[in-house]
Amino acid sequence: MLTRKQHELICFINDRLEASGVSPSFEEMKDALDLKSKSGVHRLISALEERKFIRRLPNRARALEVLRMPERPETARKATPATAAPAGNVKKLPEPANDVIEIPLHGRIAAGVPIEAFEGHSMLAVPAALLGGGEHYALEVSGDSMVDAGILDGEYALIRRADTARDGEIVVALIEDSEATLKYFRREGAMIRLDPANRAYDPQRYAPAQVRVQGKLAGLLRRYD
Repeated sequence: MLTRKQHELICFINDRLEASGVSPSFEEMKDALDLKSKSGVHRLISALEERKFIRRLPNRARALEVLRMPERPETARKATPATAAPAGNVKKLPEPANDVIEIPLHGRIAAGVPIEAFEGHSMLAVPAALLGGGEHYALEVSGDSMVDAGILDGEYALIRRADTARDGEIVVALIEDSEATLKYFRREGAMIRLDPANRAYDPQRYAPAQVRVQGKLAGLLRRYD
């Protein structure tokens, strides 16, 4: 039989998976259960895993799968002494929907005046549903020149690696192999024009030899503090 907190946690995880396809974070689980620390969440997760109610998906950050559900409180009085419902009665989500993968986070990229490219290197956990095929990396947006395209300061731009682009696509452009910027890509005669999405900024024009496309915008990840 599950404890009250174990029951609350598995219901919270299952409800979040059904709503978004992504497991809640340990911080979200701690707050939802009104626990004082995330160590309590770890103990509850381990207990549910030992009882075969959930499993952790290997090599995936923050990825859990619900194997079976206990009876909800309103139906528990009618249940037999066994507290777990048969696994066949639980609607399982497709495994990829719960997939959270890590991609390189290369640093901050200017959405205003170009800054030095790729400051530092770490990893960022991203729901796989936000990414398509190909190789990806992330950059933290710095500046406001792309606000009219919905790209805000402090967000993470998810970039699909590419070395070519069509007119009108939002790209990471590496300028003279030293500075990177996030802009609309356009050809203007013999020049490359990088357009902002903010009237306060002017387009930037470069000779083709000065600009190398490093990738195209695939998605955005917004952080809420």
